[in-house]
Amino acid sequence: MGLDRSGRLLAALSVAPALAVAGWLLAGLPLLLLGRFAPLPAVLLGLPVAALLCWAGTRRLGKAIEATPRQVAGVVAVAVASGVFNVVMHSEQIIVRRDPATYAQYAAWLAGHGSLPIPAQVEAFGGADPALVFKSVGFYQVDGGLVPQFMPGPPLLFAAGDWLGVPFAVPGVLGALAVLTVGGVVARLAGARWAVPASAVFAVSLPILYTSRTTFSEIPSLILLFGGLALTHDALSQPGVPARAGLALGGHLRGGLGWGRGLLAGLVFGLAVLVRVDGLRDVLPVLAFAGLLIAMRRFARPQGALGLPLLAGLVVGAGLGMLAAYVLSRPYLTYLSSSLDPLLLICAAVLALTAAGTAAAPLIARIRLPGWAPAAGAGLVVLIMAGLYARPWLQTVTRHPTTLDDQRTATMIAQTQEVNGLPIDGERLYFENSLHWVIWYVGLPVVVLATVAAVVLVRGLLRNGRPFEWLLPLAVVGWTTVTTLVRPEITPDHPWAARRLVPVVIPGLILLASYALAWLRGQARLRDVSGGRGAAWLRRPSVRRWGMALAVLVVLAPPAVVSIGTAFTPVERGEGAAVAAMCAKLPRNGSVLIVERVTGDRFTQVLRGMCGLPAAQVARAEGWDIAPAEKVRHLIDRVRAAGRVPVVLGAEEDQVSLYGPATQVMRLVTRQDERALVDAPDGTWSLRINAWMALP
Repeated sequence: MGLDRSGRLLAALSVAPALAVAGWLLAGLPLLLLGRFAPLPAVLLGLPVAALLCWAGTRRLGKAIEATPRQVAGVVAVAVASGVFNVVMHSEQIIVRRDPATYAQYAAWLAGHGSLPIPAQVEAFGGADPALVFKSVGFYQVDGGLVPQFMPGPPLLFAAGDWLGVPFAVPGVLGALAVLTVGGVVARLAGARWAVPASAVFAVSLPILYTSRTTFSEIPSLILLFGGLALTHDALSQPGVPARAGLALGGHLRGGLGWGRGLLAGLVFGLAVLVRVDGLRDVLPVLAFAGLLIAMRRFARPQGALGLPLLAGLVVGAGLGMLAAYVLSRPYLTYLSSSLDPLLLICAAVLALTAAGTAAAPLIARIRLPGWAPAAGAGLVVLIMAGLYARPWLQTVTRHPTTLDDQRTATMIAQTQEVNGLPIDGERLYFENSLHWVIWYVGLPVVVLATVAAVVLVRGLLRNGRPFEWLLPLAVVGWTTVTTLVRPEITPDHPWAARRLVPVVIPGLILLASYALAWLRGQARLRDVSGGRGAAWLRRPSVRRWGMALAVLVVLAPPAVVSIGTAFTPVERGEGAAVAAMCAKLPRNGSVLIVERVTGDRFTQVLRGMCGLPAAQVARAEGWDIAPAEKVRHLIDRVRAAGRVPVVLGAEEDQVSLYGPATQVMRLVTRQDERALVDAPDGTWSLRINAWMALP
């Protein structure tokens, strides 16, 4: 297999995951909106759409990648090994404690029912009553039904695992596809030589392992964002558009292929919003880049032909995401309003500036950057990274609780501080350590190399617009990395907080570090050719081979060492079997009344979605964890009057024995994620979950 054929194969393999995910989402969303998301229609519509997008995005690829068969096999081998390892070590987070279980329950409901909202089934409790509470963690009560908290994109993907009987395998498969996608982007922008080590560093990084083992949204988001980067690169690499064209190069783009690939790239980028609402922030640079391309078209620049299709695809994909959010997740948007409203204003401002800049392109084109601009841009990169590194010594980020959720978060942080032996201050958020989080997980060498690459690229782009193919990747990685590290906006315990780094920060820094290694190798070769000092020593093949091996070891060892502490310990195993056993012990015609707060948060949707039983919490007074007995007895009578069997559920025997003979329906002992605040997690904690039932 020649270089061209191998390169085309790797190029196709690395965009196929994003195109397949996009096709499935494009087919699944209309079916969900119509209440018809079921196996047969989803397969009959989703597979052809995914196949069509894969065909359109991979046909007649140009020289986007030059790779050897060994390099292609290496990337594929890393991806396969990653997928197998994470499927074997999968988590079973279905009892609702944090987001993965919410996604799992969302997916289970879609797999079994194919529609939203989730019925509250008030008639099973004798009709509406103020003492009945149907909402729970991750599920909002609206208009007599319930809607899940998050965007529907990930559950549409995870539901396929429920249909196939392997609900815990899909995250691992998606993780393998993410490795393939990142490897392909590295091969395009840094060279196929670095794709295998970059894929390995990515695959062993703890946050990637963590989010590839259970139902998180970050891995699907990563696939779409980096798939969009790869498709945009391929569109710019079509014949007539030189891969390393500067802003001033002329030529022409060969019609439909580049146009269609640009449209697909925009669509894939936009659909990231359907997966995570944060995708709006991540794709803002794509909007500005599309405006730049449109402006370039006015000067007969070859890349300009891609501007309109890229913008059109972006608008369609993001529009579908926002439509889904508004129709299916409106309470979630309200919950996020404090951060979402400013983001929407930023989006509007970027759109206005992009439109104004495009209209004023002839005037802007006359502006010449001063000679000091490249050096200033490079210096700004160093200053930003140095500021983020020094931030813990300059700032302590805190937040005074103003809502019930904030108060619960503060309580959890204080409890975690006590366990970790830290000073108790529940208002601390630890966001000032965000760059140090990255260093934990990818190592200082990767961060330093990424900074070097950013300096080189910013300097080159400001000096002569080259390498142009790096403009969009650098903008996406730079913008999202800085904004994420400044405000991670997540509960700061680890490995939980590490998920914020997954969609862009970690793969983006690995991509930049790979480019830095390629650039340094190129500089060494230039020095060799020019006969500089030490050239004879560098010319030795063995020295170069060992030098490359050492460089790979330096970037691979730190993330591998950090991951060892948790990589071989799956968490929350046994939850699937425990829930199935609990469901089997409950009467088939029962209506479940949950009298304790934590049990209600964990099991209300589990009972409804997996046991197939009506479930509700009994209203509690503010600040109380146990429902008043008179309310419980009142609801027991109403359930009996409705012709059903009342079931009382709680965490402890004495919480339910007031109402009848108590039976333990769950006694689960398993492992959970560590909650580390000031260092990388290196183990797991024990977890016990009990549930008791009484049949009055």
